[in-house]
Amino acid sequence: MKESTPSHRLLSLDTLRGFDMFWITGGEEIFAVLAKVTGWSWAIFMAHQFTHPDWNGFRAYDLIFPTFLFMAGVSTPFSLGSRLEKGVPPSELIGKVIRRGLILVFLGIIYNNGIFHTEWARMRYPSVLGRIGLAGMFAQIIYLYTGPKARWAWFAGLLLGYYAFMMFFPVPGCEPGTLTMECNPASYIDRLIIPGRLYLKIHDPEGLISAIPAIGTGLMGIFAGELLRTSDEIIARKSKVVYLIFAGIVSLLLCVVWDHFFPINKNLWTSSFVLCAGGFSTLLLALFYWIVDVMNFRKWTLFFVVIGMNSIVIYMVGRFIDFAYTAHALFGGILSYFPHPVEAMGEVIAIIMVQWVFMYLLFRNKLFLKV
Repeated sequence: MKESTPSHRLLSLDTLRGFDMFWITGGEEIFAVLAKVTGWSWAIFMAHQFTHPDWNGFRAYDLIFPTFLFMAGVSTPFSLGSRLEKGVPPSELIGKVIRRGLILVFLGIIYNNGIFHTEWARMRYPSVLGRIGLAGMFAQIIYLYTGPKARWAWFAGLLLGYYAFMMFFPVPGCEPGTLTMECNPASYIDRLIIPGRLYLKIHDPEGLISAIPAIGTGLMGIFAGELLRTSDEIIARKSKVVYLIFAGIVSLLLCVVWDHFFPINKNLWTSSFVLCAGGFSTLLLALFYWIVDVMNFRKWTLFFVVIGMNSIVIYMVGRFIDFAYTAHALFGGILSYFPHPVEAMGEVIAIIMVQWVFMYLLFRNKLFLKV
């Protein structure tokens, strides 16, 4: 049976991508400021969820990065699958896949260090975009050259292999299976092979070794994308939602069990973290797909679609454009007349809206960065 080949983008995917990016473009500050100026218990709880654990554990903020990688996987069957079905050989597609991955690595280096910096020994090379580029690239290569069963074998092999490596690879001066920042195989190998500086001196959360299990995050997205791309005549849309919910719950249950042996840890991108983040990402995708593409509730999506259609742009420009300065220049005067709690919240909302208007102008003029 042949999969369908829709000519349009999944609006739910663009909406979810924008929702995901919203939280790192100022959205998380809403709860931080609200907690600070009101002291409300629920706001404090939410603000806490938008911070990272020191080492082991999982909070809502840990979901943003892997969900973006997961969504890159979801789009893969749509972007590459139709070409494969038309008879385009993988050898003609792999160049684009590799080029995209390397461009993201390059953009990540610019994000970390700026442009035209040549102090090679002091630069930081690992990055969020680099992780997405490399892990997404290898997940797409697996998609191009393997069938469905082999992809699942790759997925299981990556997670189990990484677990074995982290448990048994000897680190000088450390007991096997130790997973502290100082004593773990991934950080140890990264210190040996990555040039320049690491983000935490002895460890980098976007290091090279932990990019290997991150390929599994991309593959989880590919599995979801293959399901969504299947013809509605074969699997009804409502059934796809049910399958996604079931897969997400199973992933979370496996993650909870594995956490006892291989702790959930975003810094190391442990196999249990892959299942945890992938499970929540799958449930989010099910929710957005059900609302947007099944129930056809679409009027509310524009705010997030504007962000999601240019997600790399909004991530990059926040590093080089001072939106806070512009927001203060435009709205700081009038906000100063309000009580401090209102002024503080107004400043956050103003920054978000200035960024959104910038993105809307790009969207309105059909200016999209396609990597």
